[in-house]
Amino acid sequence: MLSLWEHGPLSVRDLSELLQLDPGTLSPLLKRLEAAGYVTRKRNPHDERALAVGLTPQGRALRRKALDVPPAIVERLGMDVAELKELQRRLTQVVAAAVGPSPDRLSD
Repeated sequence: MLSLWEHGPLSVRDLSELLQLDPGTLSPLLKRLEAAGYVTRKRNPHDERALAVGLTPQGRALRRKALDVPPAIVERLGMDVAELKELQRRLTQVVAAAVGPSPDRLSD
């Protein structure tokens, strides 16, 4: 939902790349979100093979509720924001390493 709030509407392919999910993994999730009334999936009129994923009014409204989640998580974890940012930075490094070396790192 965050990706759609920030970048939507998106093709399934673009969304899967942003989320680093295989389209086959993403499709069932999108079906559930569509059934819940949060997103729409429509064929791209310029390319019938591609599906465009967009937000419904209900999906856009969900963003307001989601804004309450980060402060609640910070409070629940009992960590300050600086600690959480450092954790996020390190986890991002782990994910990047798991995806594989970039051409820049091959020379290191």
